[in-house]
Amino acid sequence: MIIKKIVGFLTSLRLTVVLLAFSIILVFVGTLAQVDEGLYGAQAHYFKRWFVIGVDLFGHKLPLILPGGYLIGTSLLVNLVAAHVYRFQLKTKKIGIQLAHAGVILLLVGQLATDILAREMQLRFVEGEKRSYSESATDYELIFKNGGQETAIPATLLNPGEALKISSLPFTIKVKTFWKNSGVSFRAPMMKSNPLVASNGLALNFDFSSSDEVKSMDQKNIPTAIIDLISPAGVLLGDWVVSGWTGDAGSIETVTEFYQSQVGAEMARKISGQLAVPQSLELDNKSYVFVMRPARIQHNFALTLLKATHTVYPGTDIPKDFRSRVLVENSATGEKREVEISMNHPLRYGGYTFYQYQMTAGEMAEKQGITPSSVLSVVRNPSWLTPYIGCGMVGIGLIIQFMYHLVGFVSKRKTP
Repeated sequence: MIIKKIVGFLTSLRLTVVLLAFSIILVFVGTLAQVDEGLYGAQAHYFKRWFVIGVDLFGHKLPLILPGGYLIGTSLLVNLVAAHVYRFQLKTKKIGIQLAHAGVILLLVGQLATDILAREMQLRFVEGEKRSYSESATDYELIFKNGGQETAIPATLLNPGEALKISSLPFTIKVKTFWKNSGVSFRAPMMKSNPLVASNGLALNFDFSSSDEVKSMDQKNIPTAIIDLISPAGVLLGDWVVSGWTGDAGSIETVTEFYQSQVGAEMARKISGQLAVPQSLELDNKSYVFVMRPARIQHNFALTLLKATHTVYPGTDIPKDFRSRVLVENSATGEKREVEISMNHPLRYGGYTFYQYQMTAGEMAEKQGITPSSVLSVVRNPSWLTPYIGCGMVGIGLIIQFMYHLVGFVSKRKTP
């Protein structure tokens, strides 16, 4: 009796309707919340959780509890699979319905796989530069290099008061301060009014400060931390600032553009050049170079930017076309070929899709006196085919079901 009630509940059409109603509410609330929380924040708060506790609407926090995207999606999947199995009938007149249901199940499973496995990154390079890795657009990592050995520490572990002991490093990293978003300014010789935030490295030439977190998609949060490095004997080796402003080519370019309008292109490049100088520490006759940079994903192939082309409509500065000609090299297969990537023609290679995203080339690069550069958006989604297959199954299933009833209806009309 209990099993029958459980099966009846899981296969209930009422459960389907309730879940769909909650999904409509969640999409509505999550869409409005993007104004206050931003796209990625709203996705994490409403759609990538089992339960939503607290809702942001029109700048006000409401004490509501809603089922999250994970709970609704999983419940719909269980409900659909249970109903499909329980009511499954291997009959000709049911083939279309069964195929359509299977397509919807594949869509739900594919969306879950996409949410878990898909990654979005960027690849930024100038003409003539070769890259065998992509960088995260949102996540950062603190890197320590000792010769050929590299130790990566995710920025999410840099919590104030935390003392990190890494087996590959002979010192302890104590986090004094961490800002999720920060600003940077050059300490001009005649304007060193603010106290130093640290006594070594970058802090001698630059001021770093906390900034409000940004929410819009065309902005990014650049983290900064102030750390102490402590020897195994407990001796303080010094304090440093580690910041995403120093290891991100895009951020350094932003600093260059900011100071270019104030002190000219040449001086601006000198200022940003100092910002890009790696910091280092000497301990036991070994040198440890460290920098905070966007998290990297290494590829087993490399891309070299041969030519960046930026064209505009005649008489305007409105972009007409972005185009990157790249050389694809794969030492494992011996492949070496040139490919052109444009706004509507991405490159699919090695399980990744490379889209043309941004560019500084043409007259813009000439005016700034810089080498033309290109930014590719890199997407890895192993389940990218499932939406196409699922939609195809649903469409074919509905057509089969429609044709079956249409043929039956026409046959009855012809019968005298």
